[in-house]
Amino acid sequence: MPRSFPKIDPHVHFRDQNEAYKETISHGLDLAKSQGVEIVFDMPNTKPALLGEKELKERLKLVPKREKGRYFLYLGITPKEKQIKEAVFCYRKYREVIGFKMYAGESVGDLGVVLLKDQEKVYRVLSKLNYKGVIAVHCEKKEYLKNNLFNPQNPISHFYSRLKEAEIEAIRDQIKLVKKANFKGHLHIVHVSTAESVEIIDKVRKEISISCAVTPHHILWTKDKLKEKNGLLYKINPPLRERKNIEKLRKFLKEGKIDWIETDHAPHQIGEKLFPPYLSGFPSLYFYREFTEDFLPQIGLSQNEIKKLTFENIYKVFKNKLTKL
Repeated sequence: MPRSFPKIDPHVHFRDQNEAYKETISHGLDLAKSQGVEIVFDMPNTKPALLGEKELKERLKLVPKREKGRYFLYLGITPKEKQIKEAVFCYRKYREVIGFKMYAGESVGDLGVVLLKDQEKVYRVLSKLNYKGVIAVHCEKKEYLKNNLFNPQNPISHFYSRLKEAEIEAIRDQIKLVKKANFKGHLHIVHVSTAESVEIIDKVRKEISISCAVTPHHILWTKDKLKEKNGLLYKINPPLRERKNIEKLRKFLKEGKIDWIETDHAPHQIGEKLFPPYLSGFPSLYFYREFTEDFLPQIGLSQNEIKKLTFENIYKVFKNKLTKL
Protein backbone atom coordinates (compact mmCIF):
# COMPACT_ATOMS: atom_id res chain seq x y z
CA MET A 1 0.00 0.00 0.00
CA PRO A 2 1.35 3.49 -0.82
CA ARG A 3 2.91 5.58 1.92
CA SER A 4 0.62 8.57 1.41
CA PHE A 5 -3.16 8.39 1.63
CA PRO A 6 -4.87 10.40 -1.10
CA LYS A 7 -8.63 10.67 -0.60
CA ILE A 8 -10.73 8.91 -3.24
CA ASP A 9 -14.29 9.75 -4.26
CA PRO A 10 -15.41 6.54 -6.00
CA HIS A 11 -18.76 7.87 -7.25
CA VAL A 12 -19.06 11.10 -9.24
CA HIS A 13 -21.06 12.23 -12.25
CA PHE A 14 -18.86 14.63 -14.21
CA ARG A 15 -21.42 14.85 -17.06
CA ASP A 16 -19.49 16.69 -19.85
CA GLN A 17 -20.00 15.99 -23.58
CA ASN A 18 -23.71 16.60 -24.34
CA GLU A 19 -24.22 17.72 -20.73
CA ALA A 20 -21.16 19.95 -20.36
CA TYR A 21 -23.47 22.77 -19.32
CA LYS A 22 -23.97 20.89 -16.01
CA GLU A 23 -20.40 19.84 -15.24
CA THR A 24 -17.15 19.02 -17.02
CA ILE A 25 -14.35 16.63 -16.25
CA SER A 26 -11.85 19.48 -16.04
CA HIS A 27 -13.96 21.52 -13.62
CA GLY A 28 -14.92 18.43 -11.63
CA LEU A 29 -11.28 17.48 -11.12
CA ASP A 30 -10.46 21.03 -10.00
CA LEU A 31 -13.41 20.93 -7.60
CA ALA A 32 -12.28 17.57 -6.25
CA LYS A 33 -8.78 18.88 -5.59
CA SER A 34 -10.17 21.94 -3.79
CA GLN A 35 -12.07 19.53 -1.53
CA GLY A 36 -9.01 17.40 -0.78
CA VAL A 37 -9.94 14.59 -3.17
CA GLU A 38 -7.08 13.26 -5.27
CA ILE A 39 -8.79 10.42 -7.19
CA VAL A 40 -12.30 10.17 -8.67
CA PHE A 41 -14.31 7.35 -10.30
CA ASP A 42 -16.77 8.72 -12.87
CA MET A 43 -20.09 7.06 -13.73
CA PRO A 44 -21.30 5.87 -17.17
CA ASN A 45 -24.83 7.34 -17.39
CA THR A 46 -23.44 10.14 -19.51
CA LYS A 47 -24.73 11.41 -22.85
CA PRO A 48 -23.65 9.50 -24.85
CA ALA A 49 -23.57 6.57 -22.42
CA LEU A 50 -20.22 4.89 -21.74
CA LEU A 51 -20.68 1.38 -23.10
CA GLY A 52 -17.68 0.52 -25.25
CA GLU A 53 -14.23 1.43 -26.55
CA LYS A 54 -15.40 4.17 -28.91
CA GLU A 55 -17.21 6.11 -26.17
CA LEU A 56 -14.36 5.43 -23.75
CA LYS A 57 -11.72 6.91 -26.05
CA GLU A 58 -13.82 10.04 -26.63
CA ARG A 59 -14.32 10.41 -22.89
CA LEU A 60 -10.64 10.07 -22.04
CA LYS A 61 -9.76 12.83 -24.52
CA LEU A 62 -11.56 15.24 -22.20
CA VAL A 63 -9.22 14.57 -19.29
CA PRO A 64 -6.57 17.33 -19.07
CA LYS A 65 -3.06 15.94 -19.56
CA ARG A 66 -1.98 17.36 -16.20
CA GLU A 67 -4.70 15.26 -14.52
CA LYS A 68 -3.78 11.85 -15.93
CA GLY A 69 -3.78 9.34 -13.11
CA ARG A 70 -6.50 11.13 -11.13
CA TYR A 71 -9.43 10.15 -13.30
CA PHE A 72 -10.98 6.68 -13.50
CA LEU A 73 -14.39 5.62 -14.77
CA TYR A 74 -16.93 2.83 -14.85
CA LEU A 75 -18.37 1.43 -18.06
CA GLY A 76 -22.10 0.81 -18.15
CA ILE A 77 -23.46 -2.71 -18.44
CA THR A 78 -26.44 -3.87 -20.49
CA PRO A 79 -27.90 -7.37 -20.99
CA LYS A 80 -26.36 -7.56 -24.48
CA GLU A 81 -23.60 -10.18 -24.49
CA LYS A 82 -21.64 -8.40 -27.22
CA GLN A 83 -21.59 -5.19 -25.16
CA ILE A 84 -20.52 -7.05 -22.01
CA LYS A 85 -17.66 -8.72 -23.91
CA GLU A 86 -16.46 -5.34 -25.21
CA ALA A 87 -16.67 -3.86 -21.71
CA VAL A 88 -14.51 -6.69 -20.32
CA PHE A 89 -12.04 -6.13 -23.17
CA CYS A 90 -11.83 -2.44 -22.25
CA TYR A 91 -11.41 -3.23 -18.55
CA ARG A 92 -8.42 -5.40 -19.35
CA LYS A 93 -6.89 -2.97 -21.84
CA TYR A 94 -7.40 0.41 -20.14
CA ARG A 95 -6.16 1.14 -16.63
CA GLU A 96 -8.70 3.97 -16.35
CA VAL A 97 -11.64 1.55 -16.52
CA ILE A 98 -12.16 0.86 -12.82
CA GLY A 99 -15.10 -1.54 -13.21
CA PHE A 100 -18.71 -1.76 -14.40
CA LYS A 101 -21.91 -0.07 -13.26
CA MET A 102 -25.33 -1.71 -13.49
CA TYR A 103 -28.54 0.17 -12.78
CA ALA A 104 -30.81 -2.49 -11.28
CA GLY A 105 -33.71 -0.08 -11.37
CA GLU A 106 -34.78 3.18 -12.95
CA SER A 107 -32.79 6.33 -12.24
CA VAL A 108 -31.25 9.21 -14.23
CA GLY A 109 -30.24 8.06 -17.71
CA ASP A 110 -31.14 5.16 -19.98
CA LEU A 111 -29.00 2.36 -18.58
CA GLY A 112 -31.62 0.62 -16.45
CA VAL A 113 -31.36 -3.19 -16.36
CA VAL A 114 -34.68 -3.62 -14.60
CA LEU A 115 -35.69 -7.21 -15.42
CA LEU A 116 -34.39 -9.92 -13.11
CA LYS A 117 -33.69 -12.24 -16.05
CA ASP A 118 -31.48 -9.56 -17.61
CA GLN A 119 -29.60 -8.97 -14.38
CA GLU A 120 -29.05 -12.72 -14.13
CA LYS A 121 -27.68 -12.77 -17.66
CA VAL A 122 -25.17 -10.01 -16.80
CA TYR A 123 -23.65 -12.04 -13.96
CA ARG A 124 -23.73 -15.24 -16.01
CA VAL A 125 -21.85 -13.68 -18.93
CA LEU A 126 -19.33 -11.94 -16.65
CA SER A 127 -18.66 -15.28 -14.96
CA LYS A 128 -18.23 -17.00 -18.31
CA LEU A 129 -15.69 -14.34 -19.28
CA ASN A 130 -13.84 -14.88 -15.98
CA TYR A 131 -14.27 -11.24 -15.01
CA LYS A 132 -13.00 -10.75 -11.46
CA GLY A 133 -13.27 -6.99 -11.16
CA VAL A 134 -15.93 -4.80 -9.56
CA ILE A 135 -19.55 -4.44 -10.57
CA ALA A 136 -21.18 -1.50 -8.79
CA VAL A 137 -24.96 -1.69 -8.63
CA HIS A 138 -27.68 0.92 -8.14
CA CYS A 139 -30.36 -1.04 -6.30
CA GLU A 140 -34.01 0.03 -6.60
CA LYS A 141 -36.34 -2.77 -7.70
CA LYS A 142 -38.88 -1.60 -10.24
CA GLU A 143 -41.80 -3.51 -8.70
CA TYR A 144 -41.50 -1.41 -5.53
CA LEU A 145 -41.28 1.98 -7.22
CA LYS A 146 -44.52 3.95 -7.21
CA ASN A 147 -43.65 6.76 -9.58
CA ASN A 148 -47.31 7.71 -9.97
CA LEU A 149 -47.26 8.97 -6.37
CA PHE A 150 -44.70 11.66 -7.10
CA ASN A 151 -46.23 15.13 -7.18
CA PRO A 152 -43.74 17.98 -7.83
CA GLN A 153 -46.07 20.38 -6.02
CA ASN A 154 -45.51 18.27 -2.89
CA PRO A 155 -41.84 17.13 -3.01
CA ILE A 156 -42.13 14.88 0.06
CA SER A 157 -44.16 12.60 -2.22
CA HIS A 158 -40.83 11.51 -3.73
CA PHE A 159 -40.05 9.76 -0.45
CA TYR A 160 -43.29 7.78 -0.63
CA SER A 161 -42.82 6.97 -4.31
CA ARG A 162 -39.52 5.10 -3.75
CA LEU A 163 -40.08 2.75 -0.84
CA LYS A 164 -37.13 1.40 1.13
CA GLU A 165 -38.23 -2.09 0.08
CA ALA A 166 -37.18 -1.21 -3.47
CA GLU A 167 -33.57 -0.95 -2.32
CA ILE A 168 -33.70 -3.86 0.12
CA GLU A 169 -35.23 -6.35 -2.32
CA ALA A 170 -32.93 -5.30 -5.16
CA ILE A 171 -29.94 -5.98 -2.91
CA ARG A 172 -31.33 -9.40 -2.01
CA ASP A 173 -31.67 -10.09 -5.74
CA GLN A 174 -28.05 -9.17 -6.50
CA ILE A 175 -26.72 -11.40 -3.74
CA LYS A 176 -28.80 -14.36 -4.98
CA LEU A 177 -27.73 -13.80 -8.58
CA VAL A 178 -24.04 -13.51 -7.68
CA LYS A 179 -24.23 -16.84 -5.86
CA LYS A 180 -26.23 -18.52 -8.63
CA ALA A 181 -23.78 -17.43 -11.34
CA ASN A 182 -20.75 -18.25 -9.17
CA PHE A 183 -19.53 -14.74 -9.92
CA LYS A 184 -15.92 -14.39 -8.78
CA GLY A 185 -15.73 -10.62 -8.99
CA HIS A 186 -16.65 -8.05 -6.36
CA LEU A 187 -20.18 -6.75 -5.83
CA HIS A 188 -20.42 -3.16 -4.63
CA ILE A 189 -23.77 -1.68 -3.59
CA VAL A 190 -23.71 2.06 -4.17
CA HIS A 191 -25.37 4.71 -1.98
CA VAL A 192 -27.17 2.50 0.54
CA SER A 193 -29.91 4.51 2.22
CA THR A 194 -31.49 2.04 4.67
CA ALA A 195 -30.16 0.34 7.78
CA GLU A 196 -31.73 -2.94 6.64
CA SER A 197 -29.61 -2.84 3.49
CA VAL A 198 -26.40 -2.64 5.51
CA GLU A 199 -27.50 -5.51 7.75
CA ILE A 200 -28.24 -7.74 4.73
CA ILE A 201 -24.86 -6.97 3.18
CA ASP A 202 -22.96 -7.49 6.42
CA LYS A 203 -24.43 -10.97 6.87
CA VAL A 204 -23.03 -12.29 3.56
CA ARG A 205 -19.48 -10.91 3.72
CA LYS A 206 -18.07 -14.38 4.42
CA GLU A 207 -19.96 -15.87 1.47
CA ILE A 208 -19.24 -13.41 -1.34
CA SER A 209 -16.94 -10.47 -2.03
CA ILE A 210 -19.17 -7.48 -1.29
CA SER A 211 -19.05 -3.88 -0.08
CA CYS A 212 -21.38 -0.94 0.36
CA ALA A 213 -21.06 2.83 0.62
CA VAL A 214 -23.07 5.78 1.86
CA THR A 215 -23.30 9.34 0.57
CA PRO A 216 -22.93 12.46 2.71
CA HIS A 217 -26.50 13.49 1.99
CA HIS A 218 -27.96 10.19 3.16
CA ILE A 219 -26.46 10.56 6.64
CA LEU A 220 -26.70 14.34 6.90
CA TRP A 221 -30.33 15.05 6.06
CA THR A 222 -33.74 13.53 6.70
CA LYS A 223 -36.72 13.39 4.37
CA ASP A 224 -37.91 16.63 6.02
CA LYS A 225 -35.62 18.49 3.61
CA LEU A 226 -38.20 17.64 0.95
CA LYS A 227 -40.78 19.63 2.92
CA GLU A 228 -38.76 22.83 2.76
CA LYS A 229 -39.22 25.61 0.24
CA ASN A 230 -37.58 24.39 -2.98
CA GLY A 231 -37.61 20.88 -1.52
CA LEU A 232 -37.19 19.53 -5.04
CA LEU A 233 -33.51 20.44 -4.75
CA TYR A 234 -33.22 17.51 -2.33
CA LYS A 235 -34.86 15.02 -4.68
CA ILE A 236 -32.37 12.16 -5.06
CA ASN A 237 -32.47 8.44 -5.86
CA PRO A 238 -32.75 6.66 -3.49
CA PRO A 239 -34.56 9.32 -1.46
CA LEU A 240 -33.62 10.84 1.88
CA ARG A 241 -34.98 8.72 4.73
CA GLU A 242 -36.29 9.08 8.30
CA ARG A 243 -34.24 10.32 11.29
CA LYS A 244 -34.24 6.91 13.03
CA ASN A 245 -32.82 5.27 9.92
CA ILE A 246 -30.10 7.93 9.56
CA GLU A 247 -29.02 7.42 13.14
CA LYS A 248 -28.58 3.71 12.43
CA LEU A 249 -26.52 4.44 9.32
CA ARG A 250 -24.23 6.67 11.38
CA LYS A 251 -23.88 3.87 13.94
CA PHE A 252 -23.00 1.35 11.22
CA LEU A 253 -20.48 3.79 9.79
CA LYS A 254 -18.69 3.92 13.14
CA GLU A 255 -18.87 0.14 13.47
CA GLY A 256 -17.20 -0.40 10.10
CA LYS A 257 -20.22 -2.05 8.50
CA ILE A 258 -20.24 0.58 5.74
CA ASP A 259 -17.07 0.37 3.67
CA TRP A 260 -16.62 3.87 2.31
CA ILE A 261 -17.94 7.35 1.61
CA GLU A 262 -18.93 8.28 -1.94
CA THR A 263 -20.46 11.63 -2.82
CA ASP A 264 -22.62 10.60 -5.81
CA HIS A 265 -21.86 14.15 -6.99
CA ALA A 266 -24.74 14.70 -9.43
CA PRO A 267 -25.06 18.31 -10.65
CA HIS A 268 -28.05 19.54 -12.65
CA GLN A 269 -29.22 23.01 -13.57
CA ILE A 270 -31.58 24.48 -10.99
CA GLY A 271 -34.35 24.65 -13.58
CA GLU A 272 -34.03 20.92 -14.31
CA LYS A 273 -34.73 20.18 -10.65
CA LEU A 274 -37.42 22.74 -9.83
CA PHE A 275 -39.23 22.34 -13.16
CA PRO A 276 -39.80 19.47 -15.63
CA PRO A 277 -38.16 16.98 -15.83
CA TYR A 278 -37.62 17.38 -12.01
CA LEU A 279 -34.31 15.51 -12.12
CA SER A 280 -32.85 13.67 -9.14
CA GLY A 281 -29.34 14.31 -7.85
CA PHE A 282 -27.30 16.54 -5.55
CA PRO A 283 -23.79 18.03 -6.07
CA SER A 284 -22.35 16.71 -2.81
CA LEU A 285 -18.68 16.99 -3.79
CA TYR A 286 -18.93 20.71 -2.97
CA PHE A 287 -18.94 20.00 0.76
CA TYR A 288 -16.70 16.90 0.91
CA ARG A 289 -13.97 18.62 2.93
CA GLU A 290 -16.40 19.98 5.52
CA PHE A 291 -18.13 16.60 5.73
CA THR A 292 -14.96 14.54 6.25
CA GLU A 293 -12.96 17.01 8.34
CA ASP A 294 -15.74 18.47 10.51
CA PHE A 295 -18.91 16.37 10.47
CA LEU A 296 -17.44 12.86 10.71
CA PRO A 297 -15.28 13.72 13.75
CA GLN A 298 -18.32 15.39 15.35
CA ILE A 299 -20.27 12.12 15.24
CA GLY A 300 -17.39 10.24 16.82
CA LEU A 301 -15.20 8.89 14.02
CA SER A 302 -11.45 8.83 14.59
CA GLN A 303 -8.91 9.96 12.00
CA ASN A 304 -7.95 6.33 11.42
CA GLU A 305 -11.59 5.40 10.77
CA ILE A 306 -11.99 8.35 8.39
CA LYS A 307 -8.85 7.26 6.55
CA LYS A 308 -10.40 3.83 6.02
CA LEU A 309 -13.65 5.35 4.72
CA THR A 310 -11.96 7.78 2.34
CA PHE A 311 -9.00 5.74 1.11
CA GLU A 312 -7.91 2.43 2.61
CA ASN A 313 -11.08 0.37 2.12
CA ILE A 314 -11.47 1.70 -1.43
CA TYR A 315 -7.85 0.96 -2.25
CA LYS A 316 -8.15 -2.63 -1.03
CA VAL A 317 -10.99 -3.34 -3.48
CA PHE A 318 -9.48 -1.53 -6.49
CA LYS A 319 -5.77 -2.02 -5.83
CA ASN A 320 -5.19 -3.88 -9.11
CA LYS A 321 -6.02 -0.62 -10.89
CA LEU A 322 -4.53 1.78 -8.33
CA THR A 323 -1.15 0.14 -7.69
CA LYS A 324 0.73 3.08 -9.23
CA LEU A 325 -0.53 5.50 -6.56
